Amino acid sequence: MANHNELGKLGEQKARHYLSTHGFAIRESNWRHGHLEIDIIAETPHEIVFVEVKTRQSALYGEPEQAVDKEKMQAYLKAANYYVRTSNINKPVRFDTMGIIINSHECMVRHIPDAFNSLDAFGKYSKILK
Repeated sequence: MANHNELGKLGEQKARHYLSTHGFAIRESNWRHGHLEIDIIAETPHEIVFVEVKTRQSALYGEPEQAVDKEKMQAYLKAANYYVRTSNINKPVRFDTMGIIINSHECMVRHIPDAFNSLDAFGKYSKILK
């Protein structure tokens, strides 16, 4: 099987394909600002969706999307704030996760819409700046 980085890239490719075939327009992939990164920035007619993708070879140690911890959520919120401010976004935003399992037997995709929000990441609501 592919090494860790190749597996992650393949998982993000599968996630983009899944989102595209389910009505999302992909705005950005692997968007970066400094040390902050967002795996996928997608769009529907009504909102911007920031997607964190976690890819594993199995769920032996838990589902891939369970690896999105509080620190990752905080980083996503910071990155999303910057993206919204600098891109003149005037739509609601949402934070999704996608768990991808890829091995020699299967490829499974789990999309979790609205998987976390600013309450999850900071313990109180934080406004996404526009």
